[in-house]
Amino acid sequence: MTPERHRASEPSGPSGPSGNPRPEAGDDVTAIAIAIATAIVIDTNIALDLLVFDDPCWAALRSALAAGELRWIATPPMRAELARVLGYPLIARRLLRDGRRPEAVLAAFDAGSRTIDSPPPRAPFVCKDADDQMFIDLAVARRARLLSKDRAVLSMRKRLATLGVAVAPSFG
Repeated sequence: MTPERHRASEPSGPSGPSGNPRPEAGDDVTAIAIAIATAIVIDTNIALDLLVFDDPCWAALRSALAAGELRWIATPPMRAELARVLGYPLIARRLLRDGRRPEAVLAAFDAGSRTIDSPPPRAPFVCKDADDQMFIDLAVARRARLLSKDRAVLSMRKRLATLGVAVAPSFG
């Protein structure tokens, strides 16, 4: 898909409130796929598991994303955080060992996620770890599922559930 097709804007734009693109008139296949696909927000550690470490425990998530059953939504700051983390020595050594470049990982992120350009409003609940707030804000704004292994995020499960956000450390 082209980058334009992966872009979504505010709910008042070409996408619905959950980040789903609005179907074209008469596009029944698109409408069905949109109704079935669920938006999901994936934190940086899990993105690394998917895109760098190829962790087999995320095979079901990888399959669901590839099949279009889930739509990974992200914001430019999430991509920027991934780009920054790819420079950490442990990650950089792993990429070098595997013969991969950070640019390729970012290209896979871009291809696998739908960018929400407009920053979501601040969620009513604030995370103790400020770096994780962007994931919470997007999940709350889009009523998306949130995958995170971060303790600070996981400790907010019950509060976020009251806002329609399911938080989980694993997929399945």
